[in-house]
Amino acid sequence: MLLLGIETSCDDTATAIVRDATTVLSNVSTNQDEFHARYGGIVPEIASRRHTALLSAAIEDALGRAKTPLADLDGIAVTAGPGLIGSLVVGVAAAKALAFAINKPLYAVNHLHGHIFAAFLDDPEPPRYPFLALLVSGGHSQLVAVESPLEMRILGKTRDDAAGEAFDKTARLLGLPYPGGPQLDALARDGDPSAIRFPRHRPDPGTLDLSFSGLKTSVRYFLESERGKSARPADVAASFQAAVVDILIDRLDRVVTQNRFELAVLSGGVAANSALQRAFRAWGERNDIRTVIPPPRYCTDNAAMIAAAADRQGAAVRSNPETLGADPNLSFIFPRISGE
Repeated sequence: MLLLGIETSCDDTATAIVRDATTVLSNVSTNQDEFHARYGGIVPEIASRRHTALLSAAIEDALGRAKTPLADLDGIAVTAGPGLIGSLVVGVAAAKALAFAINKPLYAVNHLHGHIFAAFLDDPEPPRYPFLALLVSGGHSQLVAVESPLEMRILGKTRDDAAGEAFDKTARLLGLPYPGGPQLDALARDGDPSAIRFPRHRPDPGTLDLSFSGLKTSVRYFLESERGKSARPADVAASFQAAVVDILIDRLDRVVTQNRFELAVLSGGVAANSALQRAFRAWGERNDIRTVIPPPRYCTDNAAMIAAAADRQGAAVRSNPETLGADPNLSFIFPRISGE
C-alpha cells in the first residue's frame, strides 16, 4: 500500500509517505526544541499548539516531496496513542478529516508498535519473524517478543522511569541544555565510564523488568556529595551511561537464556545512543544473533514508522473516521495480540 503517516504523539510534528511498509518516499519532521528549552522539558499545551500550526504544511510537504497526489494514497495512518493527549488529538483529528474527505481507509497505530516496525524501513533485508525487540524511548522501555505483526509478548518493561527519561533527568542534573539525552551522549564521549560505579538495579530473580529511578537518584546524591562536586561532568555522564547500558544488556542476556532468537531489533529514541549501539552489536556477536538498528532518523519519533506499522497490521488497526478517538494511555495490547 501507499500510505500517508502522521505522528504527533509528543513534540515532533511528523509526516511521511511510505510504500509497502518499507520504501520511504518522504519523511518530514519538525521538532519544537526551541519552544520547550526554556522550561527544561516538554510543555504539553505548547506542543499541541505547535502541532496545530505546523501539521497542514507538513502533510503538504510530505506529499510534495514524494510527488504523490492525495488521490493516489491507499490510506491514512495516524498515531492514536500513547502520548500527550493534546498532541494526539491534533494528529488524529487531521487524519480523520483527511480520510473522510478523500474516502480512503484510516489506520490507528500504537506509537510503540511504530517503533518496532521502524526496523523495516529502507532495509533491503527486513527482519524475519520471530524476533526480539528492545524498545527504549523517553516514555517506555520494553523487551518484546515479536512473533508476527499481530502476535507480540511483552517479556519485560520498566517499573518506573524509562531509560530515555533517566537520560533527560540526569542531563538536567548536569546542567546540560534540552533535549538532554543527545547532549549527555556527546559529553560522555570525553569521560571515563569506570570513574564512578553507579548501581545496576536488578529486580527480583525471574523477572526481566527494568528500573532506572534508583540510578537517577544515585547520580543526584553523588553530585551533591563532596566527591561529586569536584568530579568531571564528562566522567559522571560516561559512568551513568555505562550503568544504563549494562542494565539493558543484562536483561538481553537473561532473555536469551530463556528464549532463542536469531534476530534482535533495537528501536526507540534511545537507540540512537552511541554507547548502547556499540554494546548491542557486541552482544549480538557474542550470542550469534543478527542485530538491526534503524537509522537515527527512524529511531526518534517519525511518521514513516507509523505508516509501516499500519501496512503490516492491516485490517486489525483499521478504524472508522467518525468514531476514532485519541487515547493517551493506549495499551500495547489490542485485539488479536496476546496479553502481557
